[in-house]
Amino acid sequence: MDEGNNDNSIVNNVARAIVAALDWNSTPDARKAASFYLESIKAGDIRVLVNTSFLLVKKDWSSEIRLHAFKMLQHVVRFRWEEFGPSEHRNFANAAFDLMSEIADTCEEWALKSQTAALVAEIVRREFVNLWQELLPSLVSLSSKGHVQAELVSMMLRWLPEDITVHNEDLEGDRRRLLLRGLTQSLPEILPLLFTLLERHYGAAMNELGRQQLDIAKQHAAAVTATLNAVNAYAEWAPLSDLAKYGIIHGCCFLLSSPDFRLHACEFFKLVSPRKRPTDDSASDFDSAMSNIFQILMNVSQDFLVRSSSAGAAIDENDYEFAEYVCESMVSLGSSNLQCVLGDSATFSLYLQKMLGFFQHFKLALHNQSLQFWLALMRDSMSKPKLSVHSSGDGSTATNADFTLAQVDDGKRKILTFLNDNICSTILDISFQRMLRKEKLVTGTTLSLGVLELWSDDFEDKGDFGSYRSRLLELIKLIASNKPLVAAAKVSERIIMIIRNLLNSPMPVQDLAVMESMQMALENVVSSIFDGSNQFPGGSSEVHSALCRIFEDLLRELLSLNWTEPALVEVLGHYLDAMGPFLKYFPNAVASVINKLFELLNSLPFIVKDPSTSSTRHARLQICTSFIRIAKAADKSVLPHMKGIADTMAHLQREGRLLRGEHNLLGEAFLVMASAAGSQQQQEVLAWLLEPMSQQWIQIEWQNNYLSEPLGLVRLCSERAFMWSLFHTVTFFEKALKRSGMRKGNLNLQKSSTENSTPHPIASHLSWMLPPLLKLLRGMHSLWSPSVFQMLPGEIKAAMSMSDVERSSLLGGGNLKSLKGTLTFVDGPQFDVNKEGYTEPNEADIRNWLKGIRDSGYNVLGLSTTIGDPFFKCMDVDSVALTLIENIQSMEFRHIRQLVHSILIPLVKSCPPDMWEIWLQKLLHPLFVHCHQALSCSWSGLLHEGRAKVPDNHGILTGSDLKVEVMEEKLQKKREGKIEEMFEKKGLL
Repeated sequence: MDEGNNDNSIVNNVARAIVAALDWNSTPDARKAASFYLESIKAGDIRVLVNTSFLLVKKDWSSEIRLHAFKMLQHVVRFRWEEFGPSEHRNFANAAFDLMSEIADTCEEWALKSQTAALVAEIVRREFVNLWQELLPSLVSLSSKGHVQAELVSMMLRWLPEDITVHNEDLEGDRRRLLLRGLTQSLPEILPLLFTLLERHYGAAMNELGRQQLDIAKQHAAAVTATLNAVNAYAEWAPLSDLAKYGIIHGCCFLLSSPDFRLHACEFFKLVSPRKRPTDDSASDFDSAMSNIFQILMNVSQDFLVRSSSAGAAIDENDYEFAEYVCESMVSLGSSNLQCVLGDSATFSLYLQKMLGFFQHFKLALHNQSLQFWLALMRDSMSKPKLSVHSSGDGSTATNADFTLAQVDDGKRKILTFLNDNICSTILDISFQRMLRKEKLVTGTTLSLGVLELWSDDFEDKGDFGSYRSRLLELIKLIASNKPLVAAAKVSERIIMIIRNLLNSPMPVQDLAVMESMQMALENVVSSIFDGSNQFPGGSSEVHSALCRIFEDLLRELLSLNWTEPALVEVLGHYLDAMGPFLKYFPNAVASVINKLFELLNSLPFIVKDPSTSSTRHARLQICTSFIRIAKAADKSVLPHMKGIADTMAHLQREGRLLRGEHNLLGEAFLVMASAAGSQQQQEVLAWLLEPMSQQWIQIEWQNNYLSEPLGLVRLCSERAFMWSLFHTVTFFEKALKRSGMRKGNLNLQKSSTENSTPHPIASHLSWMLPPLLKLLRGMHSLWSPSVFQMLPGEIKAAMSMSDVERSSLLGGGNLKSLKGTLTFVDGPQFDVNKEGYTEPNEADIRNWLKGIRDSGYNVLGLSTTIGDPFFKCMDVDSVALTLIENIQSMEFRHIRQLVHSILIPLVKSCPPDMWEIWLQKLLHPLFVHCHQALSCSWSGLLHEGRAKVPDNHGILTGSDLKVEVMEEKLQKKREGKIEEMFEKKGLL
């Protein structure tokens, strides 16, 4: 009697503890005490734990207590099973199975039924060999008693293979393999049972529905749903031949027509579609079953596509959700098992038509799903097979490899034959239309795009538009490589159509978004066709001539446009530079393109006083950038026109209609042209471009006025025109260094001039370029020294701090593109070009100028070191060290990191061995001493106070303590990384 009272007391205590632990109205101490008590029960006497738990799962207790008791029983099976003997195992299993019969009640909650099934499944997994064959007849018998019992048995069968489909660290490899083997051997009993339950309860649900017995019909439907969930638990691993043999594929196919069960049934096909083809004797059965799945999903796809294209068809969001499931399964089939239907031309052709239908569909989700298939198909079909061959000496391995390669090539060629002109044309049409984002369209635009659901920022779980557009562009490029004539005709046709619409539009600027969206498509088509892989793009002279006619007509249309609006001019410039690769093969058109670019440049006013017209400045700079792009793409085709371009530039300069930034860009284009002409031409071009700059740059007056003492830079910042003039000079030096020397693909620019037969074209200019630059950088570095900083005006002090964008980027939330201002030059600096020379200097302007001078100035020095001997022999090491190291104690971590990355690492790599002692001793020793002191202070602060104490006094001004700590730690790590990299470059680590 006392023992019984004691048991009841424990049961009641556990029940109260469960309630307290789950009740958020309880005090934290009460919940903690309750949880501690429950853990002590779970870790205590196992028989007390089991007896208590079996009592608490009875219907007398609340659902919360019963659910927790089931979890305690599962805990016993999972972690303490070995503490029982064989007889106790059997008693435990019988008691658990009896619970299934007891809980088979329509009034019981689904969660309790699920946990009961999970408990029995856990026991079966533990005792599979000893228990399964004995338990199976009981399960079959129980499932035949009614819909609730069938639902419970299906739940148990669904939980049974969980350790196969879901990784469980608690399950040893041997036990998992044993379970898999046992379940595989039991599939002839499990799968027929599942098919029977599907057939029985689906039929019963339909019958009861016909009799208007809705409650009973729902109960049978619950059994069907549970059975489908069980089926899907086997779909990932059960042999496909078994799934076909025992009717599972047929049953799920039938349920695809049921609105209530089609999503669960489609989940089955989604799981089996990517299954890998076996390599044993069952491969033919696999192919047969997978071919059947192809037919099933193609039929379902056909039904949806016909209905959705029908004007009177009623299709709701549920239909579209189902179609997404079907399309996803179709994509998986094509990506993993296309070989199963590739031999049947009719089936394969039908499959492609269905996937094309999804690609064309106005719903973005369906189109986006099928895009993955078409992209994978084109990639695979156009890639070259790779096979590693290790000869065995008798030639058999090589022969087999050749045979395998031939098979792969035949398969790819067969696929390409099905990708006819019509399919490729359709894909291109849809891709072109979908290059536009919905937010770019102006309401009431005259350029109709039909009913297409365009990409919108409102769409969830589809990534970002940039990634989506990149996939479209890759697909366009692959089609252009395979079908150059089709791609050329389609892109030209659409662009000309858009131009005609714009010409007829009362407000063409508002309709410009469609035109803008096609520029990248044109660029990818042209670059793909004229990529230089063939002597005649397209593979034959006939195709070559046809391509020439198509692009000549398009170019003629573009050249005929007389647009003067900045936005229109900018887009037209992009279109012209997109034609660059075409000009490489058809040089006769180069002159007209160059003339058109100058015409567009002259059509825009060069003096902009109203900030609202800054788009004009942006358009002029973009036109100048087009010269660079065309010079790179057209290569030697531009060389005969260099003199004409030079004469036009000189004329514009004489008339004062070419700003310095624009001149720099055109000069950079000249350097690109010259690099295709050889070293002699490069030297002549550099002399022509640099000589006028040198006349101002080497003058001693401005150096004495602004660079002789630290506060001279304060005076310089008040002379805005001259300040930006110096900036443009430094940035052009940077461009000249980057664009001079050997072209990419030839000798590495990093090699010293002594290793090449001819000196670097810019080597002779270093002696006058670098000394004033060193003075300028030394003056800028001195601004951060405490003695100078305290005398600076507030505007300059504020400009020396980090911008909001820089601080945000350190915290991981900034958009680094914002650092580039409103325009990023090709390989050039980053600054706000719209403010140049037209307003009084302010904090933002000065910050941009300081950043630009530092970025470009450091790059000029770093690139100069890579020339080798001409730098190290013409430069005075003391003046270089004075510039870089004099104020190292005051330099911020971010600036030290930049100095190390841009100057010192190239210098260490390029310094001749016989000069190591002179250069590295004077530059690196003081740097290392300072870094050691700063790191010691920072790490000491981090270890003892939780903060790195980065001495960026002007870089981090405001913010919460947490944000400051994050920025400090990141700055410290970045600086350390660059120091370590410098050691590695010299082999010191």
